[in-house]
Amino acid sequence: MTVAPINEIDNLILARIAYLPYEKVDLQERTSFEELAPRFLKLDEEDFHQVDDMALIKEAAKSVRFKDILFSDYVENKNHETEEQFAAVTVWLPNNELYVSYRGTDASIVGWKEDFNMSFMMHVPSQVEGVAYLEDIATRYKLRKIRVGGHSKGGNVAVYASIFCKPRIQNRIVEVINADGPGFDKTIIESEAYKEIVTRVHTFIPQDSVIGRLLEHEEKYKVVESIEKGIMQHDIYSWQVEGPNIIGYDSVTNGSEVVNEVVRSWLKNTTPEQRKNFINVVFDVINTTKVETVHDLSAGIVKNIGKIADTYKNIDDEEKKELKEIFKTLVKSSWDTLKEEYKKQ
Repeated sequence: MTVAPINEIDNLILARIAYLPYEKVDLQERTSFEELAPRFLKLDEEDFHQVDDMALIKEAAKSVRFKDILFSDYVENKNHETEEQFAAVTVWLPNNELYVSYRGTDASIVGWKEDFNMSFMMHVPSQVEGVAYLEDIATRYKLRKIRVGGHSKGGNVAVYASIFCKPRIQNRIVEVINADGPGFDKTIIESEAYKEIVTRVHTFIPQDSVIGRLLEHEEKYKVVESIEKGIMQHDIYSWQVEGPNIIGYDSVTNGSEVVNEVVRSWLKNTTPEQRKNFINVVFDVINTTKVETVHDLSAGIVKNIGKIADTYKNIDDEEKKELKEIFKTLVKSSWDTLKEEYKKQ
């Protein structure tokens, strides 16, 4: 950024930066990447959301382009009662701009539950807190242009915060980066506030995108080449770059289109209340295992499956019936979509 204007690669790095474990290094004042790097690199691999983040820190901290950028105002909130998982950090860029970076879903069960809640809630807690965070940063640090971004749910929160912040703050937003984050309810997409910001939203999705095509989108997007397959393409470190740009594709794959149609069909054929009940029961069953993260759930798969099966046996007949009906709807949506795809082929 000290050599050339902010490019696509910079934006993705800044979107990913929210995942770094600032809580482990006690970030308070404005601190440079160069200063933070040794603190981060003293941590264990398991302290990071992804081990690739350690490589990012090493490279960015010694680069002329990134070593002097400053970090401040890290906030993290994980609340089981409100089913919220939120984190954000502010980056001070050398061009006198701020970059507000929102963290996506971590490995916590509560984080995944909040994601699923988006299927029946128009406004989830992390989105609302995202607006409050952006407005606080913009109010305290006046006269600076602002970039907003994030990966996965962080991208969704970045767009949401940019839609619902006060107009005087929205006017200071240069661009919004959504790296494979889900969309919104149609009511939000059709709102005037969304229309005000949509031309500044830049969305990136891999060719097999699943997460980034959920719910409604109206903004333009760029399809990115990934070296992974299927859902694993959601990993931003698998995206391919050349020089200052991302390597793009003309369109998403048939697989992405099929999954997108299945989800759309399922949402169309179920009510928000049905989806709410279905998701609540599923997570109530999962919570009986007492695990905190999806890693713990999968690591103890044999023991946890047993607990889940026992809990399922004990739920009442009405809930079982509703679970079966929702599942049947999902199977039918999948079958109908696959039949249509077969006809096209």
